[in-house]
Amino acid sequence: IYLSRKAKTMDETTDRFSIVLFSGTVDKIMAAVTMATGAAAMQKDVTVFLTFWGLIGFRKDDWKTNRRFSKDFEDYAGPAFEMMQARQVPSWMATLKDAMELGNLKVKACGMTMDLFNIHLEDLEPVVSEVTGVASFIKEAEGGQIIFI
Repeated sequence: IYLSRKAKTMDETTDRFSIVLFSGTVDKIMAAVTMATGAAAMQKDVTVFLTFWGLIGFRKDDWKTNRRFSKDFEDYAGPAFEMMQARQVPSWMATLKDAMELGNLKVKACGMTMDLFNIHLEDLEPVVSEVTGVASFIKEAEGGQIIFI
């Protein structure tokens, strides 16, 4: 493959880890937060980009009552919540806040999705630091690892 840009060293390309969070179900938000926490612990610059239903999952206080699981795994939602409660697993929000203290982790909201759903930054949990466009997110993520959840 021909690359017109200067090749980046391994250190330059692996210091960024970005997650596009499209889903607002608890199982997928937990997966995204777990991945973000691991990357922050490895001292990577982490950005979680919230779009569509992922953004909806970050409305103020929604995380406290959200018990939705992905369609494929909805039969396991009840038992999963029971196990998490029995084992005193912290909420994904508590885990995310801990990860933000651990390393450089930012949560950003998609401006187009916010316009579409008439949501403002003050409608979201304070962990969401800014509103940005997809082009800005892609530019910031360039050269790093990107996953889509």
